[in-house]
Amino acid sequence: MKKVSVVIPAFNEEASIGSTLRAIRERILCQELIVVDDGSVDDTAQLARQWADLVISAPQNRGKGAALQAGWQHASGDVVMFLDGDLRESAGEAAHLLSPVIADTCDMSVAVLPPPRQRAGLGLAKGLAHHGIRILTGFEARAPLSGQRAFRREVLQRLGKLDNGFGVEVGMTVDAIRAGYRVLEVPVRFFHRETGNDWSGYCHRGKEFVAIGRTLCHKWWEGQGWRQNG
Repeated sequence: MKKVSVVIPAFNEEASIGSTLRAIRERILCQELIVVDDGSVDDTAQLARQWADLVISAPQNRGKGAALQAGWQHASGDVVMFLDGDLRESAGEAAHLLSPVIADTCDMSVAVLPPPRQRAGLGLAKGLAHHGIRILTGFEARAPLSGQRAFRREVLQRLGKLDNGFGVEVGMTVDAIRAGYRVLEVPVRFFHRETGNDWSGYCHRGKEFVAIGRTLCHKWWEGQGWRQNG
């Protein structure tokens, strides 16, 4: 039987982390639960220790990519699953994300979440990610920004260092497809905190857009070097 490790990056998630981890413990067959506290200034780490096998605490916020990198490198599972810390009770739906990787239907599965309860923003970041992935790889991603993913361990070892910041999901998709791995998008009824149509929400989406553009440019240059060397 394949060993499953769950890695959760968390930054100031004291309101959600407990219910998220409890749902995983109660409903998901995982042998290892790891939380990476990415420089939180609240009680995220303390609450996580009640449920997790390992809590890794960074002294300062380093970004999601660095948190994921630290988490999976400490994981020992044959299958590694990334989940966000704000999924709460819906984290229990993660079995649907795991099953195609365990069954060897794919090498990396990506969760397609239900439509948001309220529309926020113009969809520019998601559109940029979708079109960028399609141009670079030919893959039509329905959920290019989904952070809920499961991998065969070999995939993460091959990908090496993950991109930092908001471009990490786009980078993982591009790198996995270029390496010849099978990527499958799976509908899963996850729900998490949504950014609103306020100044904070627009700032968040603006930073996300810039980070995605930076990652796509980097992957384009990498692709040019790969073609020349090939």
